[in-house]
Formats: sequence, structure tokens, C-alpha cells
Amino acid sequence: MEKKIELLAPAGDLERLKIAVLYGADAVYLGGKQFSLRSRASNFTIEDIAEGVKFANAHGAHVHVTVNMLPHEEDLDGLKEYLMELERIGVTAIIAASPTIMMCAKKYAPKLEVHVSTQHSSTNASAANYWKQKGMDRVVLAREVTLEEIKETAKHTDVPLEVFIHGGMCISYSGRCVLSNNMTGRDANRGGCAQSCRWKYRLFEKNRAIHDEKDLFSMSSKDLMAARYIPELIHAGIASLKIEGRMKSSYYIATLIKTYRLLIDEVYEKGNISEERLQWYFNEFSKAENRPTAIGFYEGQPLPSAQLYGVNGAGVTQEYIAYVLDYSEETQVATLEVRNNFKPHIEAEVFGPTITTTKFMFGDLYDKDGNKMDVAKTPMQVIYAKVPCPMEKDAMIRKVMIKDRRDIY
Repeated sequence: MEKKIELLAPAGDLERLKIAVLYGADAVYLGGKQFSLRSRASNFTIEDIAEGVKFANAHGAHVHVTVNMLPHEEDLDGLKEYLMELERIGVTAIIAASPTIMMCAKKYAPKLEVHVSTQHSSTNASAANYWKQKGMDRVVLAREVTLEEIKETAKHTDVPLEVFIHGGMCISYSGRCVLSNNMTGRDANRGGCAQSCRWKYRLFEKNRAIHDEKDLFSMSSKDLMAARYIPELIHAGIASLKIEGRMKSSYYIATLIKTYRLLIDEVYEKGNISEERLQWYFNEFSKAENRPTAIGFYEGQPLPSAQLYGVNGAGVTQEYIAYVLDYSEETQVATLEVRNNFKPHIEAEVFGPTITTTKFMFGDLYDKDGNKMDVAKTPMQVIYAKVPCPMEKDAMIRKVMIKDRRDIY
């Protein structure tokens, strides 16, 4: 039987790793304290990675570790020992951009798979076959390739290919950027990106301002959302579908992973997906806190409409209102951890590891002393709620919102 495509999720910390796995990820990728980009993520200690591996393996999932910085001479101390330790604790693969790190892993930690990072801008089968000859186990294609180029590459190589399907897009080719280094002294290729492209700038032509103060400019692009192409990627034999976002919230991760899990499974069940069902999935994706989305390079060079220009912040909302700690079938009472302000008797919807989005009306809310509450407004407060539908531990509840989805495609 043909191996099912992998759904690969980001994990910024142990909580998000566990959420990603519970909600359907086949593998997660994370950064350690050393040799990783995304220094602002809550990167993992070796002990955390070991705990994450144990949890993932118990649920049939794998852990990949980013060792993807481009090291200078002084950055290499301890590399061999670090890779050997990752192998010892059961990590499945590392994602690497430097040939030095790749070859070191193959020599000193041969049980680790080595995946060639997207930073190498692999855009064709010849590049993929080159890395196979060097002993690499997977190639992460550049985000700048089109769908047709992905399919053509897959036809002419047997090295497993990984492609990005969702998340932030770098304004520079394959993340190889010196803007942050130039403007802040923080090297994007050594873990310090300041995301200078998302800052707001005043534009001048010589000494004349060409933008109004109220209309500042950024170089930011819309986030990638390639859900429409999942059937073709599966039929092309792609090995892994990757979601970007190690700095995103648990709610964001849960929303995306649950939705992509359902979409992928439906494609395998039916062979394709109808436009009506795609619209349902697009609506689910729109519930994640996020920037507007576009299709990246999947159909060719992105149009100006795929850029954000003056808008570069993620759309943080208050629709995620509670995390389910426990549920009693006998009493129909859910134990909840408050995340955002909400009142009793409102319409909401719950989704979870085994629950697909289900709408319901809240009953009464009670504090830990059994007192009725007019409003739940204290983040992380544990409360009790009467609910009319089954729930499960680790499920999430959000308000029912009417959203404008014109940013989807």
C-alpha cells in the first residue's frame, strides 16, 4: 500500500507539540536551543525534546528538529555532541541548511534522517537528485516553485519531497535575507530575524515623501494557503505537507491541523474534493488568527494582490474563548479554562481531537465555588459550564462569528 502523505506541523513549545499531535499531525518540527533559526520561539531544551519524542511516539507521530542555521566558524562548537544526543533520544530527522551540519549528522548520528532545508532553494529534480547522491533523506522544495514544477520534479526523482502548504512567506528568496542583519545586527540566517520586511516604512524619492503618513509601506506578503492543491500534491506522490508557524498559538495550530487532517483524509477516501467541500474547509481555515492569505507561487508569479503593503499584523481576535479540561457525560458539565471574555447562553462551537466543528448553546456558567457567573472574563480561570453536546478533554471552544472570507482566494 502506498504510504500516506505526512502532515507536518510546527511546534514552538511542548504545549503546542502535544496539541499538534492530538489534533492529527503525523510529525512535528521544532527548534532546539542551539543551531536553530527562530531564536524568538520558545525553543526546546534536550529534556523537552526527549519528552516531546516520547509523547509523539506514543501517538504514532515523529519529531523533526531544525538544525538549520548557517553557522560561522565560532558557531560549530558542540555540534557533534548535539546531533548525537538528538539521535540518542529518538528524534526522527533534522532539517539542515549547511552541508557541514548535514555531513556531521551522517558521520556521527547516522540514524537521524537529514532533510535539506528550503533555504537551499531546491527548485528542480536535478537539485533533489544531487542531495540524494550526498546521502540526504528528503528535500524541502523552495517556496518559489509552482504546482506544475512540483509535479514535474516529483516525476524525475525518487527522493522524498516536502512542500509548504500554509503559513508565512519570506519576502526574500527562500529565506536568504540580509535585511534584518543590515538594519538591526540580527542575522536572519543564524537565528535572529527581526522581520524587518514587516515593519512600516515611509517612502521617499530623493527628499520628497511619496507616501502619506497615514499610508505607510511594508514589504510583507500575505500568508500562504494552498489547501486547493492538496489532491494534486497527494496524487503527485509528495512525501510531506508542511505548515509554517512555530511562533503561532496553540489555537492557531489546532485549527489548522484539525482542518488539514480532515481535508487530507477526505481526499484519500474520495480521491478528490468538491468545490462545495473546499468552501467549507476555507471557512474553517479562516477561523485561525492570521494574516490574510493567498496562494503564493502555486499558480506562478504572485500578483500585487498577494502583498499586504500597508497591513502586516496578524488578525488576532477574541473568538477563542475556552479550553476543555474535562467533561462529564453524566451531568453534561464541562470543566473549562477561560481564554477570552464570554457570557452564558451564547452560541458557540466546539472542535477537538475527535470532534469536528459542532455548534451549541451554552447553558449556565459557574465558578469553582458553584456560584453562577454573569460573564467569564478572567483568562486561565477554571469554570464549569452546562453544555448540551458531548465534549472531550483538549477540545477548544470559540464564539460563532460571521467572517468576511474574501481574503481566502
